[in-house]
Amino acid sequence: MDKSLEKQLGRWLKAQQSACGPFLKLSVLLGVLNGLALVGQAWVLATVLQGLIIDELERQAFIPHMLAFATLVLLRAVIAWLRERVSFEAGRRLREQMRAAVLNKLERLGPAFVNGKPVGSWASIVLEQIEDLQDFYGRYLPQMSLAAFIPLIILVCVFPINWAGGLILLGTAPLIPLFMVLVGMGAADANRKHFGALQQLSGHFMDRLKALPTLKLFYRAEAEQRAIGKASEDFRERTMAVLRMAFLSSAVLEFFAAVSIAILAVYFGFSYLGHLDFGHYGMGISLFTGMFVLILAPEFYQPLRDMGTHYHAKAQAVGAAESLMALLELPEPLKRGEQPLSGESIELQARDLKVLSIDGVPLLGPLSFSLAAGEKLALVGPSGAGKTSLLNALLGFLPYEGSLKLNGIELAELDPAAWRSRIAWLGQNPQLFHGTIADNLRLGQPELTEAQLWDYLQQAKVADYVRALPDGLAHQLDEYSGGLSVGQAQRLALARALGRQAQLFVLDEPSASLDSQSEQLVLSALWQAMAGKSCLMVTHRLDQLDRMDRVLVLDQGKLVQQGTFAELKAQPGLLAQMLDELPLAVSLDDTPPIAATAEAEAGSDSKPASESKPESKPESGEER
Repeated sequence: MDKSLEKQLGRWLKAQQSACGPFLKLSVLLGVLNGLALVGQAWVLATVLQGLIIDELERQAFIPHMLAFATLVLLRAVIAWLRERVSFEAGRRLREQMRAAVLNKLERLGPAFVNGKPVGSWASIVLEQIEDLQDFYGRYLPQMSLAAFIPLIILVCVFPINWAGGLILLGTAPLIPLFMVLVGMGAADANRKHFGALQQLSGHFMDRLKALPTLKLFYRAEAEQRAIGKASEDFRERTMAVLRMAFLSSAVLEFFAAVSIAILAVYFGFSYLGHLDFGHYGMGISLFTGMFVLILAPEFYQPLRDMGTHYHAKAQAVGAAESLMALLELPEPLKRGEQPLSGESIELQARDLKVLSIDGVPLLGPLSFSLAAGEKLALVGPSGAGKTSLLNALLGFLPYEGSLKLNGIELAELDPAAWRSRIAWLGQNPQLFHGTIADNLRLGQPELTEAQLWDYLQQAKVADYVRALPDGLAHQLDEYSGGLSVGQAQRLALARALGRQAQLFVLDEPSASLDSQSEQLVLSALWQAMAGKSCLMVTHRLDQLDRMDRVLVLDQGKLVQQGTFAELKAQPGLLAQMLDELPLAVSLDDTPPIAATAEAEAGSDSKPASESKPESKPESGEER
């Protein structure tokens, strides 16, 4: 890793420590108290040994000393426990705030940005990389302060009784941090590569897991198994490189600490044998002096050794900080205002609108159109024409140029939360989460009553299915709508959208993944709910366009036609060309007319999903 980048990441990490509150300073304070108790413990023990061995005093004279020694041992244990708790709380607060900052940043960047990376890589950032900051704030930062305070306290106690011992401690102390830095120079880079491999493996595995039915269908399972094996092996090698760094640094620190203590022991040993006669202040070297200094010697190096032990936490945090800092400091191209959206209905006006990607690349436009209150507007065109990009800009997930006004107010000046609360969104991939059906329906609307939930389920033509479940509204759903067919999940998502009582329905292929029977149920419920409301719908089902007030035809990011369905059908153009291909699609799909919806409802929702053939879960993923 480039040294300037490593220093920048280190400064960024230290700038976040305010999130730990007072707990970092409290951890250092407890560490200093522990060091003072340690000096007192060494003094008591050296005094007892001097009195018993050299001065030959009675053991009863040292009962207060032994009680003080036992008290100091208990006090140090309590302080160590408190310090562990305080250190953990400091890291916990930091992780909590950092995770909230990352999730809020992703919310502001929007799904258009989030979908640019595999789900697994985001899971790695939000979970593993933030978790790896714990030891940096909980252990390494407090230990940096203690590595200065504790040796200084010991030196202040040692120099007045033996300057030679103090000089040996002072001279050998820099060896440990020096070699710690030399050994740890490559640790940050190894951790950075480790996190990169983890993100790649997580994203690769999650994407392949979700696409498993398709991979089996095209006989690609074995090839992807080999690819995952290769990614796993790369991750294993990088993990072992990090572990090698950690073990090497620990071995080096232990070696130099042992050598330093041995030098001190040799000095006192030769002094007691009479071969050395320096270091004292004319009073000779007593047993108390030697024992006091030798007892404190391991503790003098211990904070430095602990800092070396936790140095891999710094390298780990620096490796994790690269992705976190890049994400949190990413410019936000989306402007966010604070104005509320007034009015009981919603009107939309776009003038010379150009939709851009997060990176500023033009995706759509320029185009001009309007949506009146209560009007139904359809967006059609071939795949890649820019229909979904237009919806993302309208929802505030993509930046734009030109003018996009809602009730006369520029979208960039509106409060996003207030604006989105007026919208009901339904896409082609329903998002239901782990939890009960009631929890999913109340998402963002916790005030909904059980009676209202049943009413919305009835409108979405899925109430009979929910009643047939043993737990009803308390039925637990798995992640990604597990346990439901696409049709059932789509109708539950529709019930949730109906509960918003929105003035504008934004629909992105709401029936694209459904069979004919489920499609009729969803569309029937939609038309009833949208009575008197505005609607902007992306659709490939051209046979349903006669129910829309106007149609916008997009092609390669340009608005090529707009008008009523009857007008566009009668004139040459892209829509007429697409309609020429429609009869074959309709005959193959064998779509029942809208009038037959009631019969479809009776045939589908009267049975549980497991007994309804059109609603049964697909085995090969074709419905999805």
